[in-house]
Amino acid sequence: MAPKLSNSGKEKLIDDDEEVLQAVILADSFNKRFRPLTARKPRCLLPICNAPLLDWTFESLALAGVQEIFVICRSHADQIKAAISESKWSKPGSGIKIVPILTAKETFSPGDAMRDIYTRGLVTSDFVLVMGDLVSNIRIDEVVRVHKERRKANKDAIMTMVVKESGAMHRTKARGDSSVFVIDPNTSECLYYEPVTAYPPTTLAHVPREILGAHPELEIRNDLIDCSIDVCSVEVPSLFQDNFDYLDIRRDFVHGVLTSDLLMKNIHCYVAKEGYAARVKDTRSYESVSKDILSRWVFPLVPDDNHPSGHIYEHERGNKYIAKDQTVILARTCKIGNNTMIGSSTQISENTEIVASVIGRNCAIGNGTVIHNSYVFDGTKIGSDCVIERSIIGAGVSIRDNSVVQRGSLIADGVIIGPSASLRPYERLSKKRDPEESFSSEDEDSDLEDVETLPDSHKTLGNDSNAIVWPIGPSEDAEEDDIATFKNERFMRLGDNASDLDVSDDGSESSSSESDSEDGSDSDTDSGSLTAPSDISLPLNLPAGSPMAESEFQAEVRQSLERAFAEGHSIDNAAVELKTLRMASNVPLTRVREAVVGAIVEKIQIVDGGPIAQRKEISNVVSRWGGLIDRIGGVDPIETVSALQSHCATSKRLPLFGQILAALYQDDIVDEDDIRKWHRLPMAKGEGANAKDDVLENIKKCWAIGAHMIKQFDEQESEEDSDDDDDDDDDEDEDAGTGGNAMKREESESGEEESSEEEDSAPSKRKGDDAAQSANTGKPDVSGASGKDAVSESPEESGETEDESSEETSEGEQSNKVSPAQLVRKPLQAIPDPMKETSARP
Repeated sequence: MAPKLSNSGKEKLIDDDEEVLQAVILADSFNKRFRPLTARKPRCLLPICNAPLLDWTFESLALAGVQEIFVICRSHADQIKAAISESKWSKPGSGIKIVPILTAKETFSPGDAMRDIYTRGLVTSDFVLVMGDLVSNIRIDEVVRVHKERRKANKDAIMTMVVKESGAMHRTKARGDSSVFVIDPNTSECLYYEPVTAYPPTTLAHVPREILGAHPELEIRNDLIDCSIDVCSVEVPSLFQDNFDYLDIRRDFVHGVLTSDLLMKNIHCYVAKEGYAARVKDTRSYESVSKDILSRWVFPLVPDDNHPSGHIYEHERGNKYIAKDQTVILARTCKIGNNTMIGSSTQISENTEIVASVIGRNCAIGNGTVIHNSYVFDGTKIGSDCVIERSIIGAGVSIRDNSVVQRGSLIADGVIIGPSASLRPYERLSKKRDPEESFSSEDEDSDLEDVETLPDSHKTLGNDSNAIVWPIGPSEDAEEDDIATFKNERFMRLGDNASDLDVSDDGSESSSSESDSEDGSDSDTDSGSLTAPSDISLPLNLPAGSPMAESEFQAEVRQSLERAFAEGHSIDNAAVELKTLRMASNVPLTRVREAVVGAIVEKIQIVDGGPIAQRKEISNVVSRWGGLIDRIGGVDPIETVSALQSHCATSKRLPLFGQILAALYQDDIVDEDDIRKWHRLPMAKGEGANAKDDVLENIKKCWAIGAHMIKQFDEQESEEDSDDDDDDDDDEDEDAGTGGNAMKREESESGEEESSEEEDSAPSKRKGDDAAQSANTGKPDVSGASGKDAVSESPEESGETEDESSEETSEGEQSNKVSPAQLVRKPLQAIPDPMKETSARP
């Protein structure tokens, strides 16, 4: 009997260690940001890169080793159940048990869904809570392990939130719905949480004073992407049951628990350093996540390997994905740009151009049609000579000849428009209801009835059109919270930069710079902003070196460098990606250097703290990223200076040209001879430059600054030569005396020759010593306006006037005698401001 008891105890221990990892997916979105696309289907079944969002979420949980998933759904539950039953996850051997749960009709918020979970008693241990629009490759199992270890020591640690580090301008970071996290860096405990809106702009975080007093060290972070992945203890649903005011998981539950004096519960953050995780919670993030998938940021979940729907794609150069079943028909004259996916059984006609877009299966695109940055679902037919720009087109849509769909438009399934239809920006269309079509209240399609009663809903969009037009502006009677206001949701709308809204924040440099970047990215789709996705891509048959090819490459390089800056890549990794882009686009190395130099210059912030602070900012950026300039495939410092001049002449960083050039000089990226050779180039003087008058004037200002630096080089070389001559004269006098004595002692011819050789060799030896000594000093000092403060001599010794001597003394007291070996490199201190000093001209 004893062995049996021992074995049963062992089995119990194994069961405890290997308990089933459960996950709960909230399939409902609980908002209307995708309407009318979600009027007849749930958001979690909308395709992204030709696979339903729910399948991407299943894949993300499968990577983490989740074994049992409860899908909580209210709206369109029948469609969700059917999709699950038809997916690969329902087949034997999938390794995951998926249970769809239909919640009560009164479930209108995530809090209501959590209360329903508690009522049903679905979860029995710690579980993973996610939304049905998650795309992630983060190993959630590691988060679960950390959470359980923490729970062993602290039973009040009820939740661990997964957040991802990102740059302030990361395209996946929502401006309209972000957060401030106050975190204890030692324990990762989240001490305070506050939601942040873009409009009205949130400028202050209100951290309770007692938190600041109780914790000597805090991190207040607004650079985190909330992945909406939570590892929860089994008691979390009961807390929702105890407080019916908890509606939203973050704004109500997390904020309420952290500010409650009664609950005494702890919530922690898991800051993911690696991996990818993002929610498709609005049309803007739909575009961002789509481009991230096509750019392979979600590896191993990539279209050509682990596509969630089981489709097989061939990955081609430039991140083009073509269905591999040989059913895609591409006309010879069609142009397929980078970051594009084309599903199976799709036909692309002559002279069609598709750039940075996703085309579903069984689609047909007519002759001469242009599709840029758009997403076309399965079974859609688009006629000839149509233009579709930055829009989402539903399944089974028919867009007939000569129609125009402008940016931000959403067209729901089954809509017919055209011919010659023209949609305004941000237009939303859905199909008219059939007479026999009816909806139950649980499907929340009363909006369709309301829209059809509007006077402008039946706008003429073609003779055979079946479309109704949804209102673009805010709803008059809608009850909205801060996040859901129309002006704030504009920042979450596809193609809308909200440039007409005042969102400036004088107290935050990052906020203003981000606003400038957003304004530049969305207002002009050809700008290739660092924060926006690439809007122009290289077609397959476009000749290398063409303007479009170079423009596309510049945009791709800016995106790559922005990711490197935001995520702190190494120089080697950033260089490898740039080399890959160059080979894919087949552009000259000069274009790569220009793009890298321009990105580094724009990385430098304009500091208001005076010249010292500005020089420090320049030095930090150049020392961190300057080495990338020479790691992209070739070293050409003269070309580097020319690229710096060209960029500064058209940039707000023009006043920093001299300081940046000095920083490049100090970091050995360019040398004195390189600056001199650049300065002698006719183009450096603006000769033959095909530029506007103001740009030409700026080029000449940069040339004048170069002349000032060369003058400093000349003056310091003159001082060094003077020091060398004085030392050599003294050495020659000593050697001459020694040689004379030797001649007196030796009267023979051989003695005279030896003495003569000694006279010749002694000065040359000392000159060699001086040269070696000078070589150890580094570069001549170009720190002052005249460059003389490194060596202090009397006016008689240096040949200076009394005025020059007094001027040198006023610049800084030095020791009376400084050897050349004491010269050190110093940052440039008095480079003239090109906006003020323009006297030196070529």
